[in-house]
Amino acid sequence: MGDYRRLWHFVARYRFAFAVSLGAAAMASVLDGLSLVLLIPLFRLLFGASTPVAAEGPPVEQALGQLLAFTLPDRAGVTVGGVVLVILGVIVIKNIAAFGAGALSHYVQEAVSRDLRMTLHRHVHRLDLASLGTMRTGQLLSRLLTDADQAKGIVSEALVTALRHVAVVVVYVGLLLGLSWRFALVTLIIAPLVAVGLRPLLGGIRARARGVLDERGEMMAIATESVEGMRSVKAYGGERQESRRFGAAADRYFRGMVRVQSLSAVASPVSETLGAIVLVLLLLLATTMPGLTLRPELFVAFATLSLRLLPPVKRLAQFPTQAEVALAAARRIFEVLDRPTEGDGDTARAVPFRGLGEAIEFRDVWVRYEDGDWVLRGVDLRVQAGEVVAVVGRSGAGKSTLADLLPRFVSADRGAVVLDGRRIEAYDRTTLRRGIGIVDQHPTIFNDTVRANIAYGDMAGVDDAAVVEAAIAANAHDFILRLARGYDTVLGERGTRLSGGERQRIAIARAVLKNPSILILDEATAHLDAEAERLVQDALVRISTDRTVLVIAHRLATVAMADVIVVLDEGRVVERGRHEELVAGRGVYSQLHALLADPARKPQVVGNFERSV
Repeated sequence: MGDYRRLWHFVARYRFAFAVSLGAAAMASVLDGLSLVLLIPLFRLLFGASTPVAAEGPPVEQALGQLLAFTLPDRAGVTVGGVVLVILGVIVIKNIAAFGAGALSHYVQEAVSRDLRMTLHRHVHRLDLASLGTMRTGQLLSRLLTDADQAKGIVSEALVTALRHVAVVVVYVGLLLGLSWRFALVTLIIAPLVAVGLRPLLGGIRARARGVLDERGEMMAIATESVEGMRSVKAYGGERQESRRFGAAADRYFRGMVRVQSLSAVASPVSETLGAIVLVLLLLLATTMPGLTLRPELFVAFATLSLRLLPPVKRLAQFPTQAEVALAAARRIFEVLDRPTEGDGDTARAVPFRGLGEAIEFRDVWVRYEDGDWVLRGVDLRVQAGEVVAVVGRSGAGKSTLADLLPRFVSADRGAVVLDGRRIEAYDRTTLRRGIGIVDQHPTIFNDTVRANIAYGDMAGVDDAAVVEAAIAANAHDFILRLARGYDTVLGERGTRLSGGERQRIAIARAVLKNPSILILDEATAHLDAEAERLVQDALVRISTDRTVLVIAHRLATVAMADVIVVLDEGRVVERGRHEELVAGRGVYSQLHALLADPARKPQVVGNFERSV
């Protein structure tokens, strides 16, 4: 019931449309039953009776007589044409009500699906990076796109269609009892067998529905990986391997869906068989049991109502199956929504970050991801405001993790990060990130214009002059003007229309426009050729003035100009000092410098540094 209540929270936002939909569905059900029992006076008049209803007929027939007398006040009496007009009028109004119920129902469904997607999307953006790292992209996309569509089925099947069928059953049962309570008992005894006969099937469907959704997510994850890594797939001849991986996942999803659909398909023949049994029993009773006979027109109406009663009963019997599939999708969404967000640990007394005034301090900081090994081990480091500090070390030494502590992408498991004498947790997370600029080796370029990519997020809407000024500072203005539409050029997905150096300079311009007091440069010149590196390096030097800068790099030319160089090894600070001091020593940095100064020497295990061109 907890999942139903959580879904109802989304439906409740549209309670008026939902209520009107239910009201219109109930009206359509009543009018549908009325159109069927109106066959009684029609058949009587067609078969030559002088009156549309019998004087001693059942209660339903007497009510029909009053209805016809009210709708057709003709002194000459009720005619076949008049009854036909009433039937047509009832059918028209019924279909208008049914259309309104369906339209409003679909509106509520799609609104719930949209709200689920938007809620999940917002929540994902509030998750910390460590939590996001445990989820595969394809599985997340499957929840965001497919599961949100599946979950909306609970609105149509459980909350609208099911209730509409309940209204149909109630109306039809009332009419059957009004025609012949004895015959109605037979129908009411047999009809529930539809639900009882189908119930054993539901357990297997419930067990498999969740597994099928997981397999679909896995299939989407594999497809996403292979498309995003297409260059590597082609470069290493992995087409067959990826085809096998995707084919295996698609086959598992196919077999799971076949099992679920096969179990669901059994419901229809079972219910049809039970319906035939009901009709045969009614015929036997009508022809063999004394005292249970009905006039022909009453029997036709009763049999028609009985058969029309079975489909809604069947749908109600199938409801648990369809609802379970929708709930399985909803549970996968709720699993993500239940993950704690970045702000869960924040206090209401958080102070705004107004820029670094004194220093950044890492005090005995320990960090690890999930239950893995420690990435940082007792790091003690002080960065004075206005200093340029370079962090170097082997791949996996903890350089990026150290930088990620400042914007609170990760949190220290032990120790503390202190800014201007306050623990970093005391600062408002939003204003803290506004005061930090980040340029990494794989900058994110969105499928939007150059202007929108530079003036992104908090900077959206700034005037064009500020955007151009930032681009000039980043050495990006000249190549932007050479693009087809200048600053209005759409850069394509991931900035595929730009070179690596051009993407970096767009990211630098974004950081310049932000005007942060703390700047993090994470391998910002990696994988660039000499000319691109020179342009990017020149831009980085320009924007580093009067800012506190944390540089993560493995090219010595990038770090040699730093005020302080910190060497990390296996998560620990093993050396610190200026370039000249560290070269003069006999530590890791000195060995590295000597190796790169003489490329002919035999390589040693000194990290992932590269000789700068």
